[in-house]
Amino acid sequence: MRIRSVRTTLASRLHSTGEQWITDRYRSIKADLVVVAVELEDGTVGIGEASPYGIPAMIADWVEWLSRDLIGADLFNDRAVPRPNGTATIGRVGSSHDFAAAGIDCAIWDARGKIRGASVARLLNPDADDRVKVYASGGVRFDWRKDPNVLVEDVRDYVDAGYDTVKVRLGTAWRWDRVTPGRFLDLYDEALAEAGPGVRIAVDANCRLGLEEAIELARGLESRGAPFLEEPFPNTDLALYAELKRHTFLPISGGESFSSHEQYRPWLEYGLLDIVQPDAGVMGITELCLVGRTAESVGVQVIPHSWHNGLMAMANANAVAALPNAPMVEECMVQGPLKWGIAAAGSPVREGSIDLSDRHGLGFELIPDLEQRFPNIEGHYGVEVFRDER
Repeated sequence: MRIRSVRTTLASRLHSTGEQWITDRYRSIKADLVVVAVELEDGTVGIGEASPYGIPAMIADWVEWLSRDLIGADLFNDRAVPRPNGTATIGRVGSSHDFAAAGIDCAIWDARGKIRGASVARLLNPDADDRVKVYASGGVRFDWRKDPNVLVEDVRDYVDAGYDTVKVRLGTAWRWDRVTPGRFLDLYDEALAEAGPGVRIAVDANCRLGLEEAIELARGLESRGAPFLEEPFPNTDLALYAELKRHTFLPISGGESFSSHEQYRPWLEYGLLDIVQPDAGVMGITELCLVGRTAESVGVQVIPHSWHNGLMAMANANAVAALPNAPMVEECMVQGPLKWGIAAAGSPVREGSIDLSDRHGLGFELIPDLEQRFPNIEGHYGVEVFRDER
């Protein structure tokens, strides 16, 4: 079966004031979506979501450029599929080129599954799991100056919706309101008590901590049974990660911005991460599974980063189902209707899990009026916030 065409669809939605979320100094004012569609000669269409952290219009431009070698190529010819080149380098948000390659790769896997009448997970691994655990990723609406208890409310809402694992962030910039690791842990304790027994709460530090802060926070989270601490430092300083691991047994995770297998090498080779977080929307399913297999060989888990919409979540979920060392997948809880409102069948998440047993491809079909309902809005998804320091 040969590829007839490749195209890109861009969509956006402005957040209402109550839906906007803030972490550190940045407030999100809209959600974006980049969908790559690969059409086959028989009319079958495979779709994949590219991470929109690059500039969506530039991602679409790269999709057009990279698809030149795909037109007329056999769907199962891996050599025709573009590979990310690692230009989402350490210290950068990412590369439109690599995100475009990722979206194409996901769309091709979706088309392969539809042609074969099987889920992508089963194509990747005949013994893949049918059910994938999902954790609720949010905790980004609380403001230390206005109402930090919003974090507690968010956690309660996630648990009430059926999730037993949750991830939260550190809130607005700590220096604005003299927040310390101890003060954050007090709020964490309130959220943990509200969540009730059996619920675990991970923390994403968004590369914001100094070494002493990270040690204090990690030790506190370790004693409270947290599943992991994500990216306490920028991924430009491997030595800080090595030093932190000398002071805690808490699992440390990271690597969400890496777009190639090679970028994970020093982190896996030197044992700096206990959990790696590749993202199908950043590197594609093929590259993600390559990272997963290497991680398995050194005893490291894979919990993909999946901080965008439902199509991306399904790509990551299929990879998780296929990998023996991947216990769960992330679901972004603050994307609004662009997450599952774009899915013809609505949300597939039931009581904190996704069932892939009867799905073909990625198991996701778009609503027919996507572009009319969510027209593309140019511009960055976030704005920087400035405040005095108290």
